[in-house]
Amino acid sequence: MRPILMKGHERPLTFLRYNREGDLLFSCAKDHNPTVWFADNGERLGVYKGHNGAIWSCDVSRDSTRLITGSADQTVKLWNVQTGAQLYSFDFDSPARSVQFSVGDKLAVITTDPFMGHPPTIQVKRISRDPSEQTSDSVLTIKGPQLQGRITGAMWGPLNKTIISGGEDGILRTWDTETGSLLMESDKETGHQKRITSLSKSADGSHFLTSSLDKSAKLWDTRTLTLLKTYVTSAPVNACAISPLLDHVVMGGGQDAVNVTMTDHRAGKFEAKFFHKILQEEIGGVKGHFGPINALAFNPDGRSFASGGEDGYVRLHHFDPDYFNIKI
Repeated sequence: MRPILMKGHERPLTFLRYNREGDLLFSCAKDHNPTVWFADNGERLGVYKGHNGAIWSCDVSRDSTRLITGSADQTVKLWNVQTGAQLYSFDFDSPARSVQFSVGDKLAVITTDPFMGHPPTIQVKRISRDPSEQTSDSVLTIKGPQLQGRITGAMWGPLNKTIISGGEDGILRTWDTETGSLLMESDKETGHQKRITSLSKSADGSHFLTSSLDKSAKLWDTRTLTLLKTYVTSAPVNACAISPLLDHVVMGGGQDAVNVTMTDHRAGKFEAKFFHKILQEEIGGVKGHFGPINALAFNPDGRSFASGGEDGYVRLHHFDPDYFNIKI
């Protein structure tokens, strides 16, 4: 399995997202320039110019016409995927951390960081079909005593009726999108003990995976927040993804750059590790990054995956035929 090395970012990667067809891959990094690539051969198509801060996350609409990006420059921007034109910019009082379109692309959920006395928030914006009618009004803003510290990720629940958020305290919370009220929280005992670093939905949305600095990834039921499975590894986990094709999950991470020694690289702490989703057993790993893995994504067809690292590279892996015949 020879990876395709994609060098287009000057700074560490933060987030990766495929479009629904799986022919485009969008990458975010700390270098202000969200980038789009061909997902089969890794050719760079273009860059979206306009942010002046690190880009923390992005999402692409179902029809692949619009991209939304969240940045440390306190804006969330909407782009025309094809032309790279900026369609709209939402301004906030603090850095925007996570962004996601709702099912149907009519809404977007955005989380903002605590900053200069402003509390963290989860906000829902209406997304207009016509950019000229776009406004910055929030349909819903959730602030609350339950939101402590940074919210590292938020995603839509079934039928856009709920929003699930995870953050620095390691607790998952489900919110009602009509009222903004808190519906449920994950169990403190069985849940993550340190910061949740990412949330990743399954293809059908019935369950999702979280990664955490507590050196584990966990699989949850989307409707009930019931803990289904736990995958334990030897290093903090920064990113995770669920295979849409096989019963596999992938997770990656590594020590923070500050704590990395030369021995870490040789010890294989920067592998993307594959686990069996049901049996919770490790089935293999893919090495290659010279630093912690910060972003992972499966192609929607399940036949390839991409990883983004602290080293500024995106690595694109097309699975060998052997991968589809792994027996446990």
